[in-house]
Formats: sequence, structure tokens, C-alpha cells
Amino acid sequence: MRADAKKNYEHILAVASVVVTEHGADASLRDIARRAGVGLGTLYRHFPTREALLEALLRANFDEFTAKARELETANSPADALVSWLRDVVAFTGNYQGVVDMMMAAKEDPESALHASCITMRTAGTRLLARAQAEGLARTDMDGDDLFSLAAALAWLSNQPSSAPRSEHLFSIIASAILTNRANSDFRAQPSL
Repeated sequence: MRADAKKNYEHILAVASVVVTEHGADASLRDIARRAGVGLGTLYRHFPTREALLEALLRANFDEFTAKARELETANSPADALVSWLRDVVAFTGNYQGVVDMMMAAKEDPESALHASCITMRTAGTRLLARAQAEGLARTDMDGDDLFSLAAALAWLSNQPSSAPRSEHLFSIIASAILTNRANSDFRAQPSL
């Protein structure tokens, strides 16, 4: 990629992050191009579809969650690692209203631009869950798909005006339900979602 094209690509992504945070996954592509100071054609050359733009926007963060999961596997207790990772995924995903629906659909659609990133992130969470299960710290009647779905549900709830004020409380309930022998008060000291 030429230097100017790479610069446009990165600038469009930076602007898209702001616009999608403000307006959700259905943010106007025309608005993104306008705010980035490029023509709509330039945006479409880099990102032929809305999903391609969102995939590029989310991929770097999903890769960070995967890397963080690897670090947490050795640096933290299995229960704390799982809860820390889950909290970060829920908080990040909740920042982009409308992305949860796309992620859940992409997980089942190998043709989706988001599919590989969603599967990689789910796999990272699955490893953390399996580690906690192996230590007897997490319930064994759930799997990585369940964990991914719970993260999506919590992120969706955090975007609902009626649930947002209770999002931390709801996270604590779910975290204590996943882990064995942990009261939900163990999770309240964490920063709010």
C-alpha cells in the first residue's frame, strides 16, 4: 500500500472509531468520509462495505483481547483472568452500539468479514474459561459459545437506557453465576462498564 493510501486508511479508521462510538454501527458512511476529509469513493476503495469498515475497526481491538487472554492465562488466577477478560470485552463491545448484533450474526457466518475476528476472540475466551473450569473455579455446564453470548448480552444491556445504570450490578451477577464459590460482591470493586 502506498504511503498516502496507508495514511488515508488509518485516518478513516480513526475517524470511523469516533463516529461509530457516537452513532453506533449504523453511522453514516457519508458522514465518516466527510469528517475524514475524503470522498465517499476513497472510503469505498478502502472499505467496500459497512461490515468491512467495522471489521477493520474492530479487528485491532479483538486482536488485543486475544493477546490479553494469552497474558492472563499465565499472569492471573484462572477466575480473575476470566472475569478481567470478560469485563474488558463487554466494556469495549458496549462502546459501539449495534455491533453486538453484527458480532452474533458473524460468528455463524463464515462469509462475514467479522467472522474470523469473532471466532478468534471467542477462542481466547474459551481458553480462559477452560482453565478456570479445570481448576474447579468455573461451572462446567457452559462453553465458549455461552461465554461469547453472555458477553454480547451484557454489552447489549449496557447500551439500553433503562439497564445502563445497572450494568455493573448485572455484570456482577453474571460473573458470580459463571464462577463457583464466588459471591457477586467480589466483582463490585471493579471500574464501572
